[in-house]
Amino acid sequence: MKYSPISKACLSIGAVAMASVMAHGSAVAATTLRLSTYVNEVDIRYDGFKKFAELAAAKTNGRVKVEIFPSSTLHGWSEGVDAVQGGVSDISWMPADKRLPCYRVTSLYPTTVNLDGQIEMDAAYAGLMKDEAAKVGLVPLINSNYSYDQEWWFKGRVADLSKLDGKLVRSIGPLVSMMIETWGGKPVFIAPKEVFQSAERGVVDGINMGVATYSSWKLWTVMPYMVNGSLFYGNINYMINKKKFDALSKEDQAGLLAAAKESEVWLKPRYENWVDAQVGNAVMKGGGAAVSLPKEQRIALINSVQKKWDVEVDKACGAALAGQVRTLFSKNK
Repeated sequence: MKYSPISKACLSIGAVAMASVMAHGSAVAATTLRLSTYVNEVDIRYDGFKKFAELAAAKTNGRVKVEIFPSSTLHGWSEGVDAVQGGVSDISWMPADKRLPCYRVTSLYPTTVNLDGQIEMDAAYAGLMKDEAAKVGLVPLINSNYSYDQEWWFKGRVADLSKLDGKLVRSIGPLVSMMIETWGGKPVFIAPKEVFQSAERGVVDGINMGVATYSSWKLWTVMPYMVNGSLFYGNINYMINKKKFDALSKEDQAGLLAAAKESEVWLKPRYENWVDAQVGNAVMKGGGAAVSLPKEQRIALINSVQKKWDVEVDKACGAALAGQVRTLFSKNK
């Protein structure tokens, strides 16, 4: 077959273009990762996810794009594992799911926490959960630490948190449910974006929740009395689908992990300042009230549940891993 000079030129140009695509294919064919979060766009943590997306794109030269879906728009609170396994989202928060038994009972753990080494502590905790996550097709990616602001709210003053006297209190997981029951209350599970209506309608008498989430959903207007307990280590870990992660080049895997850590470092002071401002504004301008438990009372509340909870930790994690988790928390008291 004979080609005209024009057709030969076209073939030549096409070959050059194809060679260029093959040589730089990773830069052309970007991977898009859908990140699902329960936080809304008012929440300072949403800015943290935007920073993560920005850093991920920069560190992979645009080969990895992160799309953020706030306010549980892709799936509900308890569906993180199913959503990531099934492809509804690629990255999501992980709730207290029984398929992640050790994470389920240690991502919220009764202890005092020194947040000076928070970034390193969270990274070490995620590392301890890595093998368990891999078994269900997940890789820990972002640590969303809420040790700083996981608190309790009521409509009026509560003299003693250990005497809930039958109050219905919103719980986020098995540990909090056990705490509420131990202190004489009744736990009620409610997803974050449904808490406002539940509180407004009297479905619950109290709420356990992080200040950031609480403030973002305007809950100060319905339950203005806050008890600052500082009773937990808390880390809602965002995990990525392992097949998606493994399909990335080693360079892009490293870039994604670096972006995650750098966004955590970027967010930490902003998160803490934002939480402080939300509490201050509510107390000064919004008719709210906030009290902090004395150290002795905090220790007594923690001690009332810790040994009992450790039985669950040993059962779920196994003695060796349970010991490693407790050693980590002990080093960061």
